[in-house]
Amino acid sequence: MELMRKCEVYVNGVKAGILEETKQGYIFTYDKLYLLEFHNPPISLTMPLRKQPYCSKYLFPFFFNMLSEGENREMQSQLLHIDPEDDFGILLATAQYDTIGSVTVKPV
Repeated sequence: MELMRKCEVYVNGVKAGILEETKQGYIFTYDKLYLLEFHNPPISLTMPLRKQPYCSKYLFPFFFNMLSEGENREMQSQLLHIDPEDDFGILLATAQYDTIGSVTVKPV
């Protein structure tokens, strides 16, 4: 799979894994060190801790739900000069600091 973009995924400031965008879709892989700590939670109930990567043709629902909708999304895409249909681009630009839950992403 040819990589297009990727980001690190953090839970409460601890690196939990890598989310990658490819021409075929998306891959999320938990960080090996994150998996070694028995008290680390999964990023979501739909993506339990495991060594094998998660693959999807579409942005995983957990990450998609971190995005704004409607007018807020339109405003973000205009201000950030990102195509409003570019889910991964908007995620990279908006989910670094101010998220509702404990998960943040940082572009690599």
